[in-house]
Amino acid sequence: MDARTGIFAGENPFAIAQSWLDEAVASEPNDPNAIALTTVDADGMPNARMVLLKEIEPGAFVFYTNYESTKAQELDRAGKAAFVMHWKSLRRQIRVRGLVSREDGPQADAYFASRSLKSKLGAWASRQSQPLSGRGALMAEVAKVTAQHGVNPKRPPFWGGYRITPLEIEFWADGEFRLHDRFQWRRTDPAASWQVTRLNP
Repeated sequence: MDARTGIFAGENPFAIAQSWLDEAVASEPNDPNAIALTTVDADGMPNARMVLLKEIEPGAFVFYTNYESTKAQELDRAGKAAFVMHWKSLRRQIRVRGLVSREDGPQADAYFASRSLKSKLGAWASRQSQPLSGRGALMAEVAKVTAQHGVNPKRPPFWGGYRITPLEIEFWADGEFRLHDRFQWRRTDPAASWQVTRLNP
């Protein structure tokens, strides 16, 4: 296999992912940290939706959501998930598949505290994924939780983070004549060493 150079260079896939995301922050017009998160339901039917990645840790990727949502129920049931980040401005993408665990401790509290007041109140008010009679009902619920929780609401017990610890990460970059560059990092479990393979486009 030829050596990984340029944007693919390095022995730490999380550092490479952070470097690509940092570049995207400067070039993407909106939400450079958006990921298309995929889960499966109890029948194996897949689901996909966009969420915002909030942190690349030394060994995992973290995002936050309502624990009563469809995505959370599917994440908890399967314990596995996948996502793709795509940056049109850079003509690159990262694909991740791995194991899921909750982040509902001090780290989740700190992130919730950093959010805007409107986002905090929205987290309290929304019964995510449940039927809604109309926008007026949602706004009424926002007014209700504002009266209940004031201007500095704590993190709801039904809201927190998920950490995806990858077993597979693929870095993809557009190439001339559709001869793209693809490098797949794989390991059998989170304690195992990474094996890196160049893939055909």
